[in-house]
Amino acid sequence: TAELKVSVYSVRSRTIGELLAPAAPFDKKCGRENWTVAFAPDGSYFAWSQGHRTVKLVPWSQCLKNFLLHGTKNITNSSSLRLSRQNSDGGQKNKPREHIIDCGDIVWSLAFGSSVPEKQSRCVNIEWHRFRFGQDQLLLATGLNNGRIKIWDVYTGKLLLNLVDHTEVVRDLTFAPDGSLILVSASRDKTLRVWDLKDDGNMMKVLRGHQNWVYSCAFSPDSSMLCSVGASKAVVAAILV
Repeated sequence: TAELKVSVYSVRSRTIGELLAPAAPFDKKCGRENWTVAFAPDGSYFAWSQGHRTVKLVPWSQCLKNFLLHGTKNITNSSSLRLSRQNSDGGQKNKPREHIIDCGDIVWSLAFGSSVPEKQSRCVNIEWHRFRFGQDQLLLATGLNNGRIKIWDVYTGKLLLNLVDHTEVVRDLTFAPDGSLILVSASRDKTLRVWDLKDDGNMMKVLRGHQNWVYSCAFSPDSSMLCSVGASKAVVAAILV
């Protein structure tokens, strides 16, 4: 079978390391093609799908240190497939730890989101929120083959939200860069959906400008505009107010 890996390059296109996926186990949770990778906004974590339904979260500074100590290859140890529960304690929350997350279905897309407390939810009933995101909150969104989007706490590896309105593959995810935790998803169901994670994942809008599958989406730097592309060979722009 082909070796599954993620290659890491410097700005000058020099290979500085490779992350290797484990051999495919009998449960087929990983070991197929690697489809998506993502960096946290502050560079603290790196995430990559390991070929099927698992995502590996790696503290990036630790990963670079391993490259320097052990050479370019960083082979996944089978013992790390078990999520450590030691980091669920409050005192351990901000200590970077490596996690393996089982998303339950094929992972097509990844996106990190970080919170800015002064960016409040658009929902009036703030007191009814299940989650209160602090200054140090870091989330990972995973878009799945079954149309679901799962939101994870990066520091603990725990599932926070399960968003279930798409009817086809979620091809891309992007967070607004202003720290509001507004998430946009692009899907093969020909729609983009806008989610407010500070409002417990409430779906704010459905954008239907595409006539075919939607492949990718991106926010403008000020978070006011969203652009998307799809199989119809057109770029669709929307102003989010």
